[in-house]
Amino acid sequence: MTAATVFSGERIYCVDPAERLFFGRSAECTICLDAEDTAISRRAGEIVHERGAWWLVNRSSAHPLSVIDEVGLRSVLVPGRRTALDAVTRIVVAGARGSHTLRVEVPEAAADRAAESATPAGDPTAVGENVLISQADRDAMLALFAGYLEEPPRHDPHPRTYAAAAARLGWPRTTLVKRIEYLRTRLDEAGVPNMTGWNALTNLAEYALSRGLITKDDLRRVRRDR
Repeated sequence: MTAATVFSGERIYCVDPAERLFFGRSAECTICLDAEDTAISRRAGEIVHERGAWWLVNRSSAHPLSVIDEVGLRSVLVPGRRTALDAVTRIVVAGARGSHTLRVEVPEAAADRAAESATPAGDPTAVGENVLISQADRDAMLALFAGYLEEPPRHDPHPRTYAAAAARLGWPRTTLVKRIEYLRTRLDEAGVPNMTGWNALTNLAEYALSRGLITKDDLRRVRRDR
C-alpha cells in the first residue's frame, strides 16, 4: 500500500496509511489553512486510511466541506460525515478571508486512470447504443458546462446561459438551443433518465461529465486552439 498524496498550494504531503492528515485553522493541524480565519474550524477535516480504503472525514461541528470529484461534480460533506476517496478529489474549505483547495490523489486513482486510458473512447452513450455524440454536440456541451471542469477558484458547478455559451462558440443562440434540445430528445428516447423537465440542463451536465462525453482534456484542447 503506497501513500496518498495531498497538494495544498505549492506544498505536497505524502500520507502513509498508518498516519492521519488533519487540516483546518489550528496550527496543530498537518495543514494549517489560515490561523487567523475564525470562519474555518480548528479541525475542518481529516484524511485517513481505514478498513482498506482512504476516507475524507468532516471533523467540524458546524461547517460543511465541498468535495469536487474527478469529473468536476461538486457535493457537500456535512459535519460528522465521511466519504471514500477512490479517485482524484478536490476539497474546498470556505473561510471568511477566502477559500482553500486541497487536491488528493490516492493509489487507487492512479490505477483507475490507467484503466480508463486503456479503454477506447467510443461515441455511443452508455444508455442507448444508437445515440451518437458528434463533435458539434461535444462543443455545445463544453461551452455550456465548462465551469464544472475548471479548477478552483474558477470551478462553477452550474450550466452557463445559452447566450453566454453561444457567444463563446460564435454561434447564434438559437443554433445552440436547437442542438442541445435535439441531443436531450435523442437521449430521452434512448432511455437516459431526467432529460426533460425544469432541471434537464443540469441533468445533462451531470450525465455528460459522469460518462466522459466532455473532459478536462477537451477544455485544455479548446484553450490551445485559441
